[in-house]
Amino acid sequence: MTPAFSSSSATAASSQRLIRCSASLRRTHAPHRPSSTSPPPRKLKPMAEVMAKAKHVVLERDDYDDVRCEECGSGDRDDELLLCDKCDKGFHMKCVSPIVVRVPIGSWLCPKCCGQRRVRSFSQKKIIDFFRIQKCNDEEAPYLSAQAIKRRRRLRPLVWQKKRRRLLPFRPSEDPDRRLKQMGSLATALTTLKMEFSDDLTYVPGMASRSANQAEFEDGGMQVLSKEDTETLELCRAMSRRGECPPLLVVFDSCEGFTVEADDQIKDMTFIAEYTGDVDYLKNREHDDCDSMMTLLSAKDPSRSLVICPDRRGNIARFINGINNHSPEGKKKQNCKCVRYNINGECRVILVAIQDIAKGERLYYDYNGYEYDYPTHHFV
Repeated sequence: MTPAFSSSSATAASSQRLIRCSASLRRTHAPHRPSSTSPPPRKLKPMAEVMAKAKHVVLERDDYDDVRCEECGSGDRDDELLLCDKCDKGFHMKCVSPIVVRVPIGSWLCPKCCGQRRVRSFSQKKIIDFFRIQKCNDEEAPYLSAQAIKRRRRLRPLVWQKKRRRLLPFRPSEDPDRRLKQMGSLATALTTLKMEFSDDLTYVPGMASRSANQAEFEDGGMQVLSKEDTETLELCRAMSRRGECPPLLVVFDSCEGFTVEADDQIKDMTFIAEYTGDVDYLKNREHDDCDSMMTLLSAKDPSRSLVICPDRRGNIARFINGINNHSPEGKKKQNCKCVRYNINGECRVILVAIQDIAKGERLYYDYNGYEYDYPTHHFV
């Protein structure tokens, strides 16, 4: 039997249903928000900045016969034509600045895509910090001056002077500003190649230790530096530590890359520089692509032979170019020699002038010395 409802209860139930229904409808609508001002427009980065940081993808082409050098416009010498892995444009190895001396291993970016900027100038403070120049307050230093060595040699008999040619210390430029310019040119070249300055041999863990650099392991071809010439070498080192550098400038040539020229007259038998860098075993560097490795120790046991690798650390000797010793024109340019010396039981490599060098003349030496193992046919 269906229960009976009064009219009043039916009316109340109907109103409750309407309220629930009305409430459910209100919940389906978004709440009312008061009107507010629109937010300021978002500041966007320039497209050039976005593209500089964006990852690049190069689409390989089916045919590269039409590739030309972006610098000279020529498509000749395709064996020297490099393709940028970002912009896919072509560049001759000798047309980019700085030049590329060999085909790079792995990816290569052109100067514009890599964003690398060459250091143009160094302030005096930066040069002092870069070369770690030591200020000498004591005027009466314990070492001999260049004038004292020159005076001592002048007093010797002529017969003794002809008996053996002695090493001369370099004469730094008298103008301090000129010396800063010379050191600044070297700092620019080292910074461009991402190298640190080092005026001595460096023994890095994982490479050859200093105990491996013993002259007694040498299998011939090394001279013994006399006591007097050792004093001259120490004098030159002391002058370099004070910021009195050899009168040399590192300049950039579009064909030869970084090279060294005399900034003043240099006399015959003048000490130029010691060849410095990381010391490593030759067996570890047989497949290395460093173009400036120098023989330090040629041992009877090949596993003990050492080389100097100026790819991370070095000095101005890194930028003195070698001659093409297979051509008469190349041999005529040689005005320095590279000699390996036994100095206090250790092997060292010294660069010495073999003739008078005029101001503005570039320095060249025979890269091979007595070994003639390294091919120099491609040298300029």
